[in-house]
Amino acid sequence: MLARPWGLKMPRDIPTVMLHAQAVAYFENEIMPDIRVIEAMSDGQPDWPMRSESWNNWTDSLCKDRVISDWQYANWSHPPSCGD
Repeated sequence: MLARPWGLKMPRDIPTVMLHAQAVAYFENEIMPDIRVIEAMSDGQPDWPMRSESWNNWTDSLCKDRVISDWQYANWSHPPSCGD
C-alpha cells in the first residue's frame, strides 16, 4: 500500500464503508426529525445553517469513527434537506 500524505484514508482503507445514499437516508430519518422540532418551536421556518452544520458535524463524526473515509467526508454533497 502506498503511503498517502497526512494519513489520508480512502474508502478502500475502511473495512465496511457507508455510502452517501445510506448516510443521507440515516440523516433524513434519524437526525432531521429533531431539527424540524427545533425549527417548529422557533419560527417554523427551515433553519438552513443549522441543517448544514448538523450534516457537517455528523459526517465529521463518521469520518473520525472511520465509518467514512477522508475522501468521502471532503467530497460528499449535502442532502436536499439542507437546501443544497
